[in-house]
Amino acid sequence: MSWRVTAPGRVNLIGEHTDYNGLPVFPIAIDRDVRVDFRVLDDPVVRLDSPSARFVPFAFQLKRPIEAAVQGDWSNYVRAAARGLLEHGVPLERGIEGTVTGSVPIASGLSSSSALVVASALALLKANGVTLPRLELAALMARAERFVGLQGGGMDQAACLHGVAGHALRIEFDPLRVTPVPVPEGWRWVVASSLVPAEKSAGAREQYNERARQCREALTASVGVVAGGRAANSGNRATSTAATYRDLVSAPDSDGLLSRVRRILSPVLFRRFRHVLTEGSRVALAERAMRDGDMRRFGHLMVRSHESLRDDYEVSTDDLDAIVAIALDAGVAGARLTGAGFGGCAVALCDDGTVAPLMEALTARFYQPRLGNPPTRDVMFVAKPSEGAVVQEA
Repeated sequence: MSWRVTAPGRVNLIGEHTDYNGLPVFPIAIDRDVRVDFRVLDDPVVRLDSPSARFVPFAFQLKRPIEAAVQGDWSNYVRAAARGLLEHGVPLERGIEGTVTGSVPIASGLSSSSALVVASALALLKANGVTLPRLELAALMARAERFVGLQGGGMDQAACLHGVAGHALRIEFDPLRVTPVPVPEGWRWVVASSLVPAEKSAGAREQYNERARQCREALTASVGVVAGGRAANSGNRATSTAATYRDLVSAPDSDGLLSRVRRILSPVLFRRFRHVLTEGSRVALAERAMRDGDMRRFGHLMVRSHESLRDDYEVSTDDLDAIVAIALDAGVAGARLTGAGFGGCAVALCDDGTVAPLMEALTARFYQPRLGNPPTRDVMFVAKPSEGAVVQEA
């Protein structure tokens, strides 16, 4: 018997670089996916190939320890899934043999790598007759993917497993929770590639990990200042020390907090700190705007998010900035980079009447000068909020 796992990519609408800081995110699973067509093997081995010449066939044994291939090798995402399951105590006595295909543009900030991790885990679980709760599996795969060397959060795996057609997802952490939020009728999400790969398994990995490290340093350094401010505001009564960004985002005096922290952090650490706090606040405001059907308010928050990612978190690029500027000139409600940055894609929010003018403007002002041709459907497309990963008989 043959099986197929279909695991979607995702577009993050707002809440960038907040998941690994313990703050919510707000993505959609999209109608682009990674597919693994496989048959079950009696031996504990994985053998996968791809029709793309970019991805060479590979095989490895399902026994601990599972060693990594060379950095950047696509098999590491499958190895990460298997390693995570084995370390979680899942017996993998049977393996899989099959082919990986997909429609998620690779290295575009749309989570093709996490989709492959999730698809591989679901295939191995199916082969061994094991079922895990989806929240448990999402958290497990978020930890497992760090095997490739990227210190990421848990947004991608949770969005891939919990997508709901026509809905965005508020994803919270510690503990992991997913709340579907209906996307209003007529809201359209246009995804546009900057034409620069966002290779988080390669060049951008160290920059990404550096941002995560800077956020931890900023939080550690700010704890005493935050506690002191709370004590002063409470008449020097004893107060608990804030230890998480979630505590700080919920603090009533965010402006005063930023003013105090600015005095003790280096300029770089303060910019990182300010992005995390303001972006964390924008997620709740964006969810409220979506539930209210207020496209302009949601779009404004997207623009503020992009400005913060550009100026405070410093993960945007000239090309991403150009796409956002062209999109706003074309009359969209809002636009921002999506994903980690350092390349990849931007996403724009518009209504039905703005989709065509937006695409025409991007073609004329961004893609034609760079490509000499109109963009393909992998470069610019309308993304639909879609269902999460599924396993079906092929």
